[in-house]
Amino acid sequence: MGEISLKGLKFKAYHGYYDEERQLGNTFEVDITIKTDFYKAAINDELAGTVDYEKLYAIIKDEMATPSKLLEHVVQKIVDRVLQEIHAVQSVKVELSKFNPPIGGECDRAVVSLVKER
Repeated sequence: MGEISLKGLKFKAYHGYYDEERQLGNTFEVDITIKTDFYKAAINDELAGTVDYEKLYAIIKDEMATPSKLLEHVVQKIVDRVLQEIHAVQSVKVELSKFNPPIGGECDRAVVSLVKER
């Protein structure tokens, strides 16, 4: 079993509890790590034996484009879709960062993460 990660995926998105956040948008960053058996790809040097990074990115991009009130909701949707659409994935961890969240004070970013196994 191996791990594949995509780190630092940046998006302008419209997630937020407040109407203003969903109108103005914010900067978000996604990190994803999946566990899968990529032995065949490692031996044969063929994409068919592993998880396609582009497919992972497409799922994340699609979910980031759909406004939600809560980051918890967004990570749940990404995790569920990865497990549903990519059967080779045995577990997935998604970490979603929202920069400069409106908390009434200085904060670099708020981070929500979720891990789920098949």
